[in-house]
Amino acid sequence: MSSSSRAETEEVGLRHWLILATVQITTLTFGMTITSANVVLPQLKGAMAATSDQIAWVVTFNLVATAIATPLTGWLAQTLGWRNLLFVSLGGFTIFSALCGLSDSLESLVLCRVGQGAFGAPLMPLGQGMILATFPRRLHPMALMMWGIGGVIGPVLGPILGGVVAEEFNWRWVFFMIVPLGIACLGVAAISVGDQEKGTAKKFDFTGFIALAIAIGAIQLMLDRGQRLDWFESSEIIIEACLAVICFYIFVVHSLTSQNPFLNLKLFLDRNFTLGCITAFAMGWLSYTPIVLFPPLLQELRGYPDSLVGYLIAARGFGNWLSFFIVVQFTRKAPRLALAVGLACQAVAGWEMGHLSINLTEFDVFWTNCLQGFGFGLAYTPMAVLAFSTLTPKYMVEGSGVFNLLRHFGSSVFISISISILIQSSALNYSDMTNGMNPFNELFRFPALAGGWNFDGITGLFNLSGEIMRQAQMIGYLKAFQLFAIASAVAIPFSFLFVSPNNPSKR
Repeated sequence: MSSSSRAETEEVGLRHWLILATVQITTLTFGMTITSANVVLPQLKGAMAATSDQIAWVVTFNLVATAIATPLTGWLAQTLGWRNLLFVSLGGFTIFSALCGLSDSLESLVLCRVGQGAFGAPLMPLGQGMILATFPRRLHPMALMMWGIGGVIGPVLGPILGGVVAEEFNWRWVFFMIVPLGIACLGVAAISVGDQEKGTAKKFDFTGFIALAIAIGAIQLMLDRGQRLDWFESSEIIIEACLAVICFYIFVVHSLTSQNPFLNLKLFLDRNFTLGCITAFAMGWLSYTPIVLFPPLLQELRGYPDSLVGYLIAARGFGNWLSFFIVVQFTRKAPRLALAVGLACQAVAGWEMGHLSINLTEFDVFWTNCLQGFGFGLAYTPMAVLAFSTLTPKYMVEGSGVFNLLRHFGSSVFISISISILIQSSALNYSDMTNGMNPFNELFRFPALAGGWNFDGITGLFNLSGEIMRQAQMIGYLKAFQLFAIASAVAIPFSFLFVSPNNPSKR
């Protein structure tokens, strides 16, 4: 009997539920870290004396480190075993979380976030791979949905606790509060996870790993610094672009010709897995962009306190939770349709976000984030089920590493693009709007309408400039949200290219 057949007939017992509980808790902790840090970005911006694009490094470099380290999961699991890998990942993740809170400069904070991302990277793909390898295929939708509960509670608790803690104390405690959770996860892992896969790894492919890491890092640096350095007018951007192309070429050629490549590109011969990775990259675009954009919008343009912003951003997690009521049955009956509907919900949410005004209300923020979270939760489970439905069990953890690599890399790329659009659009609109600001403008003939905006003194000019910048930045945010909606809509057709799990003979 094959390994897949044995998994299908194996009874689900206490070991399965302990593994599921462990990965739920670790995923919850990892999810809290991502969303809680985003809530305090405006506070960090002031504490570190950084610009909008500089402070975005706190998020993007964390995601880049996560993306680079994620594909190591398969090899590390086969070298160390599930339990030891969890111990190393959780231990390093907890230590670097504490160091983030102790950082006193932007450079040290970004460096510690890189460490936090690198050590935390295996947590999600290892957890997903453990579930897919442990539970029989018939229970994958249910197991992934239950695992997703941890992924939802984390992003919900993160902004709520992060906002309250940051308001009561300061941004440092947003990172310190992760430490006891990390220690608790270590205790749970010690009693529930065994040393499966230990000692089965092949020789590590340094050439493939280094080439891929340099390519990913160069692309991210190019996207992060391109706006500030005027793109290809800068020699640095040209060098980074050339490095990315050359290293990616080396990685692909080496992977195709090596006997033991870092990433087994034969995984992409599986149609569903390839489509799943493409969709995961697109879903990565949709994962964190609203979470990164809304906190500075609400705090800087609307003056909302950290705690209120946290509650509003948590609406995304509430939407995720609502999706769990239907996602399992929907996935079992029509996984491709469930994925398409989930992406469509996100497209609608992004479109509505892109049509908000400067006078948006709490309800506007709540329902659009709730709908986006509902769509993401509805799309993720069928996407994962379809992607791994035709993959053999021995490739589950390695495939999960590739799958999550593309998702995290998609997130970091799209955040950088969105921030670039925000900055560029804000600057262009500020320039256009100032052309209409002169003493002959009809608005200034009515002081009651003009308020404190006038040309009579430094205070009036300062207030006028501030309001123009506020309006220009709002337009920049709307442009970024509209791009989010377009990205969601473009991904929808891929849903119907998957082969249904009930029809594997067609693949």
